[in-house]
Amino acid sequence: MKHFLTLREMTKKDLTFLIKKGIEVKKHPEKFSAAMKNKNLLMLFEAPSLRTRLSFEIGMNQMGGNAIYYNLDESTLGKKEDIREFSRVVSRYADIVTARVYGQKTIEALAEYAEIPVINAMTNYEHPCQILSDLMTIYEKKKTFDIKLVYLGDGLNNVTHSLLFGCSIMGIDISVATPKGKDYEPDANVVKIAKSFAMKSGSRIVITNKPEEAAKNADIVYTDSWMSYRIPKSREKQRLKIFQPYQVNRKIMQLAKNDALFMHDLPATRGQEVTNDVIDSRQSIVIDQAENRLHAQKALMLRLMKSA
Repeated sequence: MKHFLTLREMTKKDLTFLIKKGIEVKKHPEKFSAAMKNKNLLMLFEAPSLRTRLSFEIGMNQMGGNAIYYNLDESTLGKKEDIREFSRVVSRYADIVTARVYGQKTIEALAEYAEIPVINAMTNYEHPCQILSDLMTIYEKKKTFDIKLVYLGDGLNNVTHSLLFGCSIMGIDISVATPKGKDYEPDANVVKIAKSFAMKSGSRIVITNKPEEAAKNADIVYTDSWMSYRIPKSREKQRLKIFQPYQVNRKIMQLAKNDALFMHDLPATRGQEVTNDVIDSRQSIVIDQAENRLHAQKALMLRLMKSA
């Protein structure tokens, strides 16, 4: 591994290593307390964040390194500076870079010219760090990937795309239930690639517009915001009406297995994509998901820095 830009470039072996390393880091953090000594992580942020920033910054500090936050709104990039020079200069200062930017092409260009590892901390196209930690969380809770995950809501977003890649690589059956139409369903090319992974792993992919049908016998029920960063506020009222049948509520959870778990990458808008009685229930593991961002990303940085 040179960079971590998209899950579609990962193998089952790669993800299994990172998941197991994340669990090891979580159980024995003291073993890695000096693993990043004298190393510098540069964090480039275009999109706002709570979990991504804190998990990377605290994770690097806990391993003995330094983390530097750089807001791209205040940057010369794209104004007076070309990404080719930007990336090369950054490479002379830092040892590893994580970037939370809107454009997938931006992260790819950054990696193309970088002389150090680059991590995709989120783009509009994919959210690989989130799904890496989600896979770790699923394995902790279920002890297997021989399960069914159902995703309800906005299919045309980064979390759905990365879930399709991650689940199909690891052999998890995944059903995605979204409103009908190209503005709501997962990118067709993402589905095509995921199905090719599923053929190798033996998993099953279903894209449907029927939430109740998708939720039947699910082991994991997952949802995300109906208003991604890319969606203008002017479309909120319309989207709330369109997505209402895809809300994760008690009725939906009762269609899943008795021991089904609820997942959400957060932040959640209570009363929209999920109801209070679900997100606050014993079945909800959203806080465990959030915590595991810290451990999985430590494992990822260790792997990219060849310290694991």
